[in-house]
Amino acid sequence: MSTPPGGSAPPEDERTDASLHIHLSTFTHEGRFWDAHLEFVEDPRDPDSCRARVCFVPTDRADHEEPARTAVIFIEPTRQDALRAAKALNRYNLVAMLRSVT
Repeated sequence: MSTPPGGSAPPEDERTDASLHIHLSTFTHEGRFWDAHLEFVEDPRDPDSCRARVCFVPTDRADHEEPARTAVIFIEPTRQDALRAAKALNRYNLVAMLRSVT
């Protein structure tokens, strides 16, 4: 995995479950539209919990641009609990997170 701009690469034993990227919202920030997705991350050290982060992708993404990702910010018992917590975020929360990772 490549390192996201302004962030660090996830540990090798933290892998994204590519089959589960759930769209949370589309919003504007600094003249661009951004899609926010909930991205589940597997952690073999703790298989009994669900971990997830937010992945931001500009809708006009150029080939050289990588998605911007938060660190794992949701650690819940189930995926449904993580999704419920992520859906509770509003536009202002998402913009603040995007600004912190770009």
